[in-house]
Amino acid sequence: RRNFMLKVGLISGICMIVGTIIGSGIFVSPKSVLANAGAVGPCLIIWAACGVLATLGALCFAELGTMITKSGGEYPYLMEAFGPIPAFLFSWTSLLVTKPSSFAIICLSFAEYASAPFYPGCDPPPVVIKCLAAAAIVVITIVNSLSVKLGSYLQNLLTAAKMIIVTIIIVSGIVLLAQGKTENFKDSFKDSKISVSSIGLAFYNGLWAYDGWNQLNYITEELKNPYRNLPLSIIIGIPLVTICYVLINIAYFTVMTSTELLQSQAVAVTFGDRILYPASWIVPLFVAFSTIGSANGTCFTAGRLVYVAGREGHMLKVLSYISVKRLTPAPAIIFYGAIAIIYIIPGDIDTLINYFSFAVWIFYGLTVFALIVMRFTRKEVNRPIRIPIVIPVIVTLISILLVLLPIISAPELAYLYCVLFILSGLIFYVLFVHFKFSWPQKISKPITMHLQMLLEVVPAEETTE
Repeated sequence: RRNFMLKVGLISGICMIVGTIIGSGIFVSPKSVLANAGAVGPCLIIWAACGVLATLGALCFAELGTMITKSGGEYPYLMEAFGPIPAFLFSWTSLLVTKPSSFAIICLSFAEYASAPFYPGCDPPPVVIKCLAAAAIVVITIVNSLSVKLGSYLQNLLTAAKMIIVTIIIVSGIVLLAQGKTENFKDSFKDSKISVSSIGLAFYNGLWAYDGWNQLNYITEELKNPYRNLPLSIIIGIPLVTICYVLINIAYFTVMTSTELLQSQAVAVTFGDRILYPASWIVPLFVAFSTIGSANGTCFTAGRLVYVAGREGHMLKVLSYISVKRLTPAPAIIFYGAIAIIYIIPGDIDTLINYFSFAVWIFYGLTVFALIVMRFTRKEVNRPIRIPIVIPVIVTLISILLVLLPIISAPELAYLYCVLFILSGLIFYVLFVHFKFSWPQKISKPITMHLQMLLEVVPAEETTE
């Protein structure tokens, strides 16, 4: 059975990776990496090392994705390796917190940049930002509910726009280097903070900017020729992002000293003001395109996770329904958008994101560990891509370090709350999946009937090839 599948080719796959990874992070917050690294030299090394780790992680996911060709990212791999409980806890954490809250944060970043030109000299009112962010979520949700092709074309278009601003910054940096603007690179390791905790936190912030390296694994079933296009998209896409990130940081340092970069509210805007004036308005405009592209990529792929969890009986059955005319998992995407809008209401959830990106690395590590486990427990399975075992071992060990370092360096109760929230999913699993309490499905039956009429959706098994 192939529902809304076989629509995404190699170019779209690369655009999905590049478009989702390059969001607001590299334009707004490289200062958090610099603050933890302490100097230009270690800062650039950490940006490159984060790219290498993201590539290694994605190669592990490429083996998993071609071995188990199901959409839903980590979900089907955890299901195959460890059974339904870890898979349920992953979908529980992702569906209700990490995915929609990051979608909300990206849209809030878009709203800030999009509204900034209309409020020169002051911050836009929070109400304006929240309304604009909510509108962005609604538009992206509608586009991805209407058509896989439309969502994919929009992604390609916004990725092209984002590469324009990336090119402007990189070329400006190369020109300035050629003109001899290298004073900020002298003594580039002076004042560096070389400690386990500071390096760990610098990696944490850098890897947040790379988040999205596993996005294609959420839509494996929709890739044309996944055995070829999944690894190729990873091998081309992530090193391309890494080179861009390192060159963008070099460009920033040609214009700003370490102190100036740390004091800047939005690094890319400061860069634009110094280099592109009077055309500096280009930067917030294209950064807005960049963030909306990242939000679109996140929505396009995360909607599939809701759909797969619904299909497995781990979420309401209606979430696994497919639109008959448009062949998209419309109810799942609408559910995802609705949760994201709820996260916009409180507004300041940056701190929450930090604690839950900690949760994300628990599941990244567990998923890569699943690859090691299945080398021994599922020897008979065909593996079109087989990576050296040392790669998943390295990624698993680094994941453990990334989870433990923030707790060791700055222990806070919030990390305990995060773990407790993940484990609270066990209560729901026992009641609704193990004992199969059916009242949620019964309560949602009238909603399901209305959705079937309104969106023209049917259960996935009723769709034809």
